[in-house]
Amino acid sequence: MFQSDVLKGERILVTGGGTGLGRSMTEGFLKAGAHCTIWGRRGEVLEETAAELREQTGGEVDTKAVNIRDAEAIDAAVAEGFEKGGFTGLVNNAAGNFISPTEALSANAFNSIASTVFHGTFNVTNAVGKRWIGGGKGGSILSIVTTWVWTGSAFVVPSAMSKAGVAAMTQSLAVEWGPKGIRANAIAPGPFPTKGAWDRLMPKGAAEKVGDISGEESVPMRRVGKHEELANLAVFLMAPGAAYINGAVVPIDGGQYLNSAGTFAGLSALEMSDWMAIRDTIQATNAADKAKRST
Repeated sequence: MFQSDVLKGERILVTGGGTGLGRSMTEGFLKAGAHCTIWGRRGEVLEETAAELREQTGGEVDTKAVNIRDAEAIDAAVAEGFEKGGFTGLVNNAAGNFISPTEALSANAFNSIASTVFHGTFNVTNAVGKRWIGGGKGGSILSIVTTWVWTGSAFVVPSAMSKAGVAAMTQSLAVEWGPKGIRANAIAPGPFPTKGAWDRLMPKGAAEKVGDISGEESVPMRRVGKHEELANLAVFLMAPGAAYINGAVVPIDGGQYLNSAGTFAGLSALEMSDWMAIRDTIQATNAADKAKRST
């Protein structure tokens, strides 16, 4: 879709770049000629991903294990990145989410999402942005949100609140930092299945009870998104040729949110016994993932 060198000379930091949509976008950036740095919590996953992407694309990929819930760790990692050549672009992709009745959430459960999506995204953005400003350089910020920023969504309130905050940050910084040569945009994906997130957001018990509430049947195009389609949009928005796009939140969901808001409202049909079963399923999935990582 693009010239092979459309991002040549760009140096892009991708948070949550080791798996899922972050990995797919990184692959797209590398194919377009960018140098990428990927962050994530698990260093071994990052190294495995980087090795595979180098082989697939011939591109340059650096890795850094960073917990973006830790503001000091973020600032230190960004400082290190600028010592090694800096960044021209930032993709805020790291996130987390799970479904739950809001009244069942503890403060810690809420914070587990907000500390990554809301606080973490701001802290990474500010750490990078202040260095661009201090050095008199511009840059491009791209944040991954959801279509819930326009509609809200039941049963994922911590994520909906946090993503709405990131969308507000995007539009605010587009105005505040635009005169400094920094532009800020966001992508609001619809259903793009990734193994870990999909299992936690629509575990088997919920899907059997309420049917397909956020997948193919809710999308006018009657299919879910392909990762390369999201990567294409990300490459376009990060490319110099899109330099006049600033403050945009772009949906890529096949028209889903216009059709059904793309939310989890259909889960209202679940009873508390269903939620308990879903909780058990998610806990089992998390335990299996943890055991797999430790072997």
